[in-house]
Amino acid sequence: MAQSPLKAAIQQITEEKNISYESVIETIEAALAVAYRKDFGEKNENVKVEFNPEDGTSRVFDVKTVAADELYEKYLQEQAEREARATAENEAEKAGLKTESITSEPKEMAKGKSDEGSADEVKEERFDPKTMIALKVIREKNPDAQLGEVIRTELFPPAAYGRMAAQTAKQVIIQRLREAERDTMYKEYKSREGKIITGTVQRVEGRLVFVDLGRATAIMPPPEQIGNERYQPGERQKVFLVSVNTTPKGPEIVVSRSHPEMVRKLFAIEVPEISAGSVEIRAIAREAGSRTKIAVFSNQKNIDPVGSCVGQRGTRVQTVINELGGEKIDIIEWSDDPIKFISNALSPAKILSIKTNPDERSAIAEVREDQMSLAIGRNGQNVRLAAKLTGWKIDIVGEGQDLEARMKEREAMAAAKSGEASPAEAPKAAAPVEAEKTGEPETPAAEEAVTETPKAETTVVEIPTERPASEEVKDPGKGNDE
Repeated sequence: MAQSPLKAAIQQITEEKNISYESVIETIEAALAVAYRKDFGEKNENVKVEFNPEDGTSRVFDVKTVAADELYEKYLQEQAEREARATAENEAEKAGLKTESITSEPKEMAKGKSDEGSADEVKEERFDPKTMIALKVIREKNPDAQLGEVIRTELFPPAAYGRMAAQTAKQVIIQRLREAERDTMYKEYKSREGKIITGTVQRVEGRLVFVDLGRATAIMPPPEQIGNERYQPGERQKVFLVSVNTTPKGPEIVVSRSHPEMVRKLFAIEVPEISAGSVEIRAIAREAGSRTKIAVFSNQKNIDPVGSCVGQRGTRVQTVINELGGEKIDIIEWSDDPIKFISNALSPAKILSIKTNPDERSAIAEVREDQMSLAIGRNGQNVRLAAKLTGWKIDIVGEGQDLEARMKEREAMAAAKSGEASPAEAPKAAAPVEAEKTGEPETPAAEEAVTETPKAETTVVEIPTERPASEEVKDPGKGNDE
């Protein structure tokens, strides 16, 4: 049997809009019901329409549920009280009397009843004449009707219903289909939050970049862009799906190129050991477009986490670097020992010793003079990223300085800030290079705000010249930045 043109058109809509066939049929039935209620429906009719896509015909029904007679009697009593109150108010207005004295008490009673009703609605069911019919009323027509039974009474619309219904239902169908498409799109992309997707730059408006994802258009606000990247229309880019939010105009999709998690997802794509779970990325510190540090850890002793991420001759990490536009990536080994972890995080600088204060989560690292600029990095970037990666405040000092005295100076500065000692009592110290967890530029230790904490035991550990393996990967052909 040949398929009807109407059914073929419906299936075409389902394929184009990615909407289920049942959803389209429900939309058409709802639109036809709205058209009938608008032109021919009565007040207490619960109109439902059954649509047959094979021949394009429809049947209209008034659907009601059989309710107990007690609910119906209570409803009639309330209706009589409302009508009597309205009649009394009308007679008082005709007589020229003030209606305040007559209506004030009923209004207060009505308010009390409404408050009681709101509380009782949770406990007992109320009669709705639109969706319910009393048992004794329906038994006048159908003696076999039972309590709770659904009664479908067919309505026969006039001949003009077809033409008028088509006109009224057209806009309703378009609106409902648009809403269904938006809902489907929202669910599709909401399930992909936190993943890498490929899109095409559609256009650039001011500082906003619009990315075509296929079935939807996403926005990339300025904070989510890499500062030194220029986005050209038609250019394909991998982006990180940050969030999907509902708006009156449809789902709002926000994507990012600067999100730290994008580095994690790219490595998961390129490194099989990460996707399998044998190697984990425990921490990420990123300054998008410039440099990234990642700390990796292996769950299996026979797997080198750093080597797994670097790949043979750097092929794996180089793919990630190319995707991020040449952003430098340092890969270091994660350790639960804070001294070892901080030493690795300051790579490629070689650390002589580290003094820590666990209560303040602060550390002072001693390096040789020729390693000072390498440990600090350009504009303090290396030590700043190391502080982000480890979660510790890190100071860099030159070789030969007394770390114990420096730590005492730091504690004295903290005490002066918290009021335990006056600033005059705190010894003046040379300002070490410090990086906060927030990634702000380095500030002198004398200006650092430290909360009052009891003095804790500090630890000084000498770091051997040969530290655990760490890797720094940069663009080929570029020298190492200090």
